[in-house]
Amino acid sequence: MQTVYETAGGADFFLLLANAWHARATTDAVVSHAFSHGFHPEHQRRLAAYWAEALGGPPTYSASYGDETTVVRMHSGNGPHEEMDRRAIACFDQALTDVGVADDSRLRKVLHDYFAWTTTVTMSRYSRSAQDVPEGLPLQKWSWDGPVDGP
Repeated sequence: MQTVYETAGGADFFLLLANAWHARATTDAVVSHAFSHGFHPEHQRRLAAYWAEALGGPPTYSASYGDETTVVRMHSGNGPHEEMDRRAIACFDQALTDVGVADDSRLRKVLHDYFAWTTTVTMSRYSRSAQDVPEGLPLQKWSWDGPVDGP
């Protein structure tokens, strides 16, 4: 069975999706607040590599940019933000449509489920302080069946 990464179309697909999500997120009245302090000029490329690795692709993110601790710390210490999370997920769903993922497809469902999970669970786990995030977290993987335990 192909990985989610392979079925989606590989690195090119995830870069298109990251660009589409970024465009939606940075223009959303609520989600854009997360980008108000600025963002890395390679944000979309890094995001694409992160999603790709999490969904069965090569370890480009881990090899080039950091580990799960790095990502989670960037998203921690901002208190609860349920409305922002809901809207970020809505932006992601719109981005899936933007890049041509069909509404009723298995791929769309698994991508939505992954993004919703990582937004509301993984990235929201340490809302009190980025200092609470432990060192050396492995990148969280996701398969057709949901979260994958272990590295």
